[in-house]
Amino acid sequence: MPTMALDATDRDILCAALADPASAWNLGAFGAAAEFRRRPDEPFRILGEGRIGLRTARGGIALTLTDAVRPIAYEMPVGDGWSHAVALCLPAAEFGAVACSRFTELGPDREALDPARRAAVSFDLGLGSAQVSVRVRTDRPGPLARLRAHLGCAPPDFDGAIGPEALGGGADLVVVGPLGRIEVSSGAGDPFGPRAYVVPKILRRRRTHVATAPIPAGLVPVAHLYPPHPCRDSALRPIPFERARHDAFQVLLARWGDRDGLTLKAAVAAGASSPVRPASRWTRAVERVARAQAVHLAGWP
Repeated sequence: MPTMALDATDRDILCAALADPASAWNLGAFGAAAEFRRRPDEPFRILGEGRIGLRTARGGIALTLTDAVRPIAYEMPVGDGWSHAVALCLPAAEFGAVACSRFTELGPDREALDPARRAAVSFDLGLGSAQVSVRVRTDRPGPLARLRAHLGCAPPDFDGAIGPEALGGGADLVVVGPLGRIEVSSGAGDPFGPRAYVVPKILRRRRTHVATAPIPAGLVPVAHLYPPHPCRDSALRPIPFERARHDAFQVLLARWGDRDGLTLKAAVAAGASSPVRPASRWTRAVERVARAQAVHLAGWP
């Protein structure tokens, strides 16, 4: 796995992915996060003021690509297919004290991606996570009053009490982490657009990531890039296999992935008849991915 500091080429790759509407992003913790994606024909603005990112009428994303970032590319079996992702990780030692654990008013959101929203008041749910801060932002009197009724309390029910629908509209969701933020504008309302979520029963486990993700010890994922998948479109609908998309991710896997995994996958694809490594959950996952991909690659030069 890569251990060197993020270099200029790494930054260029990630910035190009931000500009690609077929890519999706996730920022947050296991159980509390936001996703950002946009339609190919959706108007957008590049962020100014030296920030890396963009915004649309439905939301936006800003990234802070520090030298401490470690990209980890991986593939995982899903049914008879596979998924792929690049986890943007930070060393566990980078994390300080746990953030606030009570519903807290933060004041005007001076970092809002849309300058017109910087006077709106932001509230931290108080999830007590060092990986993520989930916030609600509004400038409307009604929602402001309802949000202030929860001040100092334990985190209120996200969907039933302080989510945009519960507030009657007029509130944005903002998810902030060590590498930036994703914003979901009031009324976004598109299941394939920006969205934020909090799943308390998962968050209570205090895991940094899903157990099946091959994240090296000592690293904590705080954001994910999901490049275009060769078998699915941006709405997760099946499409005919696109070799170019497959090859593009293999380049990322070679740069940011596990070298032993690449060797094992190549051996399986070449028809190795005996195990090249002792069986484990990891080797079985790599083998399943290799076989799923072989079905699509059969007949290609």
